[in-house]
Amino acid sequence: MLVWLGLSYPYLRLWLAPYPSHGRASPETLAPRFPSEFRTLSLHVYTRTSPVDGDAVAPRKTAVKCELTIVSGAELVSLDWHSISVDEALQRLNVSPQTGFDAAQAQRRLQLTGKNIISPPKNNMWRKVLEWFLGGFGSLLLAASIVCFIAWKPLGEPNPQSSNLALGIVLLIVLILQAGFNAWQDFSTSRVMSSIKGMLPSDVLVLRDGNKLKLPATDLVTGDLIYIGLGEKVPADLWLIQVSSDLRFDRSILTGESELVAGRVDMTDKNFLETKNIALQGTHCVGGSGMGLVIQTGDNTVFGRIAKLSSMEATRLTTLQREILYFVLVIASLATAVAIMIVILWAAWLRRSYPDYINVPTLLIDVVSVMVAFIPEGLPVAVTLSLAKVANTLSKHKVLCNSLSDKTGTLTQNKMHVVNVAVDDMVFESSVYKPVLADATPAVASNLSQVVAVGSICNAAVFGAETKDASEKLISGDATDSAILRFSDSIIPATPLRSHWQEVFKVNFNSKNKYMLKLCKSGTQTPGAPIAPWDKFTPSDYLLLVKGAPEVVLPRCQFVLDPAGGKPICLTPTVVDRITAVQEQWSQDGQGVLLLARRIVRAAEIPNGADPHAEEFADLVEHLRDELIIVGLVGLMDPLKPSIPEVVRSCRMAGIRFFVVTGDHPTTSVAIASQAGVITDVSRIHRMADLGSKEELSEKEVPRRSIVLTGPELDQLDAGQVDQLCKYEEIVFARTTPEQKLRIVHEFKRRECVVAMTGDGVNDAPSLKAADCGIAMGDGSDVAREAADMVLLDDFSAIVVALEYGRLVFDNLKKTVLYLLPAGSFSELMPILLNILIGIPQMLSNIQYLLTVSTQTDVLPALSLCLEKPESGLLERPPRNVKTERLADWKLLLQAYGFLGVLESLCAMTMSFWYLQRNGVPFSSLALGFGNWPGLDNELLFKAQSVYFFTLVLMQWGNLFATRGRKLSIVQHTPLSNPWNFVAAAMALCIGIFFHYVPWFQKVFQTRSIPVEFFFIPITFGIGLLLFDEMRKVLVRQYPNSRLVKLAW
Repeated sequence: MLVWLGLSYPYLRLWLAPYPSHGRASPETLAPRFPSEFRTLSLHVYTRTSPVDGDAVAPRKTAVKCELTIVSGAELVSLDWHSISVDEALQRLNVSPQTGFDAAQAQRRLQLTGKNIISPPKNNMWRKVLEWFLGGFGSLLLAASIVCFIAWKPLGEPNPQSSNLALGIVLLIVLILQAGFNAWQDFSTSRVMSSIKGMLPSDVLVLRDGNKLKLPATDLVTGDLIYIGLGEKVPADLWLIQVSSDLRFDRSILTGESELVAGRVDMTDKNFLETKNIALQGTHCVGGSGMGLVIQTGDNTVFGRIAKLSSMEATRLTTLQREILYFVLVIASLATAVAIMIVILWAAWLRRSYPDYINVPTLLIDVVSVMVAFIPEGLPVAVTLSLAKVANTLSKHKVLCNSLSDKTGTLTQNKMHVVNVAVDDMVFESSVYKPVLADATPAVASNLSQVVAVGSICNAAVFGAETKDASEKLISGDATDSAILRFSDSIIPATPLRSHWQEVFKVNFNSKNKYMLKLCKSGTQTPGAPIAPWDKFTPSDYLLLVKGAPEVVLPRCQFVLDPAGGKPICLTPTVVDRITAVQEQWSQDGQGVLLLARRIVRAAEIPNGADPHAEEFADLVEHLRDELIIVGLVGLMDPLKPSIPEVVRSCRMAGIRFFVVTGDHPTTSVAIASQAGVITDVSRIHRMADLGSKEELSEKEVPRRSIVLTGPELDQLDAGQVDQLCKYEEIVFARTTPEQKLRIVHEFKRRECVVAMTGDGVNDAPSLKAADCGIAMGDGSDVAREAADMVLLDDFSAIVVALEYGRLVFDNLKKTVLYLLPAGSFSELMPILLNILIGIPQMLSNIQYLLTVSTQTDVLPALSLCLEKPESGLLERPPRNVKTERLADWKLLLQAYGFLGVLESLCAMTMSFWYLQRNGVPFSSLALGFGNWPGLDNELLFKAQSVYFFTLVLMQWGNLFATRGRKLSIVQHTPLSNPWNFVAAAMALCIGIFFHYVPWFQKVFQTRSIPVEFFFIPITFGIGLLLFDEMRKVLVRQYPNSRLVKLAW
């Protein structure tokens, strides 16, 4: 069972405000630029590696000599960036705090220091070459080749057989060809993956030329002033200049410790690696925001130095790799068992009873033949082609595979905009709010403008560089904040409004607190909105602003603005019901609702000299977050992408249950889920009360279709109720926290469901890691992308392509294995076994099956099966059980050996012995002959072996067209959909004719031409095989519950 969980947090993502508040000083007051010089020191750095991701790695000390562009210090731990003043740091790096670097200055420094990239580890080419040659069946082929050379000389002395030498050479050629394909697949796939990874967004908000610009992280240079926010990866080693009180970093990638590290502006430790005013490259910002000065880039960063010491990372096998390894082990075990049986039979019976029949060199060649006969030599090439084709297809759809998310840009069109504004219960459409404000009386306008002002000031989005079109200002930040800022700026210009207020303290919006808070102080004597005359505001007072989920902020409010003007109205139960009714109506329409509130904090309420960085100050502000005045509600909407309902429908047809996990209001969540098709009937949705006790369920079974549940309700469920919940087909989890998301994943996995979790926020990372398949969006947070197994770089609908091609790869590889086993393994093995067991001549020479059947005539048709288009209904099949449905399970082996293999071997043997019968050598004179075969000369034997070979090749035509469809008939899944089948089949026959009709090959490989009737008769056998399989498919389709279906591969 496959479960799809969609994470949706449209209002909980945070981007950096223009100037995070809690710095040593505002950038405008920092020291001007002064020229300084760099000096390069050559030094030894001793670095101790730490366990990563919980791996028990013993610490080791390694000396690494590197060139470091720094100012002082003899060792990494003695760097003094964290201990100097702001002025000195800016002087060292020659950067202006007001404007940052100008373009020319940044370009010069970039040429001097190079790109901000970690040098890739050196490739161990020798190790790769060994893997290309010895991986998979390569080691077996190499061993078999060596045995053939030994059987030729010295064991073949005094009359060494040239056929043994030829067999050894051919095996080496096969090994080289297989290694070539492995190398090609390695290089081509790496190239495709590298090109896709280059599409991943890695931009950083930088202060350049006085503007905040989005630049590639690779273009950062020492001295750049950059902004870091929630969910972002730190792009270089930073010295923190300004931080919010809740700034936190996850350093586990460097230290292996999961404890979060707070960001501070003051030195907390003399050790550069331990102090909290340094943000290290590669770590993640998991809370708050800040501003930093780039002090080290690229290989000079701590992360870069450690990367040089620990470039090798252990990787786990993918599902496909496990399946192929399982198949290799099964085949190798069977081959070894048969080879041991042959050696035992020879030693215990043939060597004594028929000493002249099989000598030691011949025995070795027979053992090699058995081992190689079991190997489907075309499989490695088929896997290579399949993966290359899938990589190319997924790259076209911008899907990145690494070793329902936020609705913004995932389910929706990423066009978040303000739809409605409400003051008390007076609702305005956003498009008419500006003229309403212009026509209002001063008292009314004073109240109505406050929602606009609070939306501008209590906002983490920032304006970018100016554009030619003033109506389309560039805004960097969360989609929700950006939408509110764009709306507010269209009513009252936001930049001058923001300049009137200096930020003192800030709490960022996240999925736990569900609100954003700002404490500001006026920078002018006569501040405008959102201050009203009745506030009696003085320059020493503070303004506290809050924006968040209504159910979180509303309990803290005591008043609401009067849309008719004048003083605020007391928040009575009647007024609360009016406001709640507006919220519910908007939520039913699929709008996200935010409540904006404020209050005046008198100067006496905050002690003189209070440190905004102290924890006590945060507690004080939390205490002051009461007696708020509601300035208004804002309704936002981001329309669904047109393709989303079809994506949900396709996933559901594929047997996938599609859930939504969101931090939004339950009513809004259900509305969005209904529009997306996740909820099919809004009028019949269950609630928590419908999850009865076990005793109640025993009395009557309640149909389980749709249910909506909030995070707090989820925490109240007992084990029995959770069992009931997990049986629903459609579930919406609303108002959930990251811990609850993680619990949801584990609950479904505990019930043996395969869970695919999608998300793009920093709080989604634990769930993405815990899921069987974590899927992140390319424009999501760096944390989420690194935690995910797959990244969707473009549209969410690409997940259907990934799902279909994931199934198609497995489907086509099963077809390839099924095609290769009957002739490439079973029908090659039978002549050897019959030669030993009943003493008849070997009807297929070792050179014939290895040179042609295994490596030539079978490979091309097998490759054509890798290019098969998806069968109709592929996505309608139930998901595969990865524990029981293997690439080569007993059903496939029964079809390959018990049905196809027996038919092909029986027909090929019949044709060979019929040829000998026609030429005076009856079967009775061959059976139990053990080398004494009267009337049989080498010429007749070579002819009979060639008849056997061509019978297999032509019967494989029938196998090819039968195997390309698992359940659909040849009419439903027409061969014309893949013309490569015809080309491959024709080329396979041409290759066989080439090796059997060219005189030089006839002499070297002991092949011969055959009478023309032995071409046409096997074709009828191939057609018969195809008809037999068509009959099987008809019965499978007509009787889906029969025993035959249980045996179907």
